[in-house]
Amino acid sequence: MTVKRHVDDQNNQIIITIEGRFDFAQHKAFRDAYRDISTNHNRFVVDLSEATYLDSSALGMLLLLREHAGGEAAPVRITGCSEDVRRVLKIANFERLFILD
Repeated sequence: MTVKRHVDDQNNQIIITIEGRFDFAQHKAFRDAYRDISTNHNRFVVDLSEATYLDSSALGMLLLLREHAGGEAAPVRITGCSEDVRRVLKIANFERLFILD
């Protein structure tokens, strides 16, 4: 499992890429990927195209990212979801809280 961060200053966004299992073992790495970023970068993108698994702790981590980004007004985008990952996000009604691509 790997968590990578890319700061895209040109598009004013932070891209966080998750590879492998997205579960509680990644909590610190995921938090560290955005914690030191000011909300001047007003868009966050979580790329799950390489994620093979997502559990309830990952859902909580996504909610913490959304809160850091500004809550309801935060345009947090989740991209690259496999069918299994997308199903988990939809069951949790995350399409109401995030932009799912």
